Amino acid sequence: MAGGEPYRFPRPGRSLVLRIASAAVMLPVAIAAVAYGRPWFDGLLALTAFLMAREWARMTGAGVKGATYLLAGVSLLLVLSLPFEVDGRVLLAAILGGTVLLYGLARLSGAQTPKLLAFGLPAVVLPCAAFVWLRANQEQGVETVLWLMSVVWATDTGAFFFGRTIGGPKLAPKLSPNKTWAGLLGGMLSAGLVGAGVAAACGGSPYILAPVAVVLAVVSQGGDLGESALKRRFGVKDSGKIIPGHGGVLDRVDGLMPVAPLLALLILVTGRSIMEW
Repeated sequence: MAGGEPYRFPRPGRSLVLRIASAAVMLPVAIAAVAYGRPWFDGLLALTAFLMAREWARMTGAGVKGATYLLAGVSLLLVLSLPFEVDGRVLLAAILGGTVLLYGLARLSGAQTPKLLAFGLPAVVLPCAAFVWLRANQEQGVETVLWLMSVVWATDTGAFFFGRTIGGPKLAPKLSPNKTWAGLLGGMLSAGLVGAGVAAACGGSPYILAPVAVVLAVVSQGGDLGESALKRRFGVKDSGKIIPGHGGVLDRVDGLMPVAPLLALLILVTGRSIMEW
């Protein structure tokens, strides 16, 4: 640096302080819900699904009277059915039917983006269904869900820290002007380290789950960018204002939404819990 001055890390701003404070409240609640299982975990997912669907409908449902209540209500009902171990084929049929119904109603109501409004149903319900299945149907369901959540949290934290500290070339400036390649790589590194550490603590293989965590970190960042694209499409900064420092529920869980179904699919394909890989 000019004049040989040492590099000074940027001071934490108000947004970072709020993010940390919010995380300090939310993380223990989420971890406790995972640990205690039903009905707490399912109840937390139902509430999360309702809030996510409401935020999605408010962004995409312009021109559709009652879109917020319809999407949020259908999502809530489907997620509430999950603890009753509904057959997967029945659930998928219900999601498909609900999506087609929402699309038809949106078209008839003159919605500007009927496809995006209808897509909110599978976008909300499938991740919740994946989480319920991961927690309830694995021999090490608690460890699996905590590992997944730790990987995504590490990705978000690493991307935020490295992106703010290093800066550099933008990752996707048209979608999210604040994301950088340094942030992505930092998130991948953080996910790999945390994924290996949590795997070792839970009896899994850090050598296998560390690279899996790195791949999931990329997918998680893709979910984040996808939500950024949605918000940019409708000219909003945050999906909501319910979480200080984060915005809406969608802003907080966008990285988890594509990762949970992917991990569930990998477990189904391999036929083994991730702690047995």
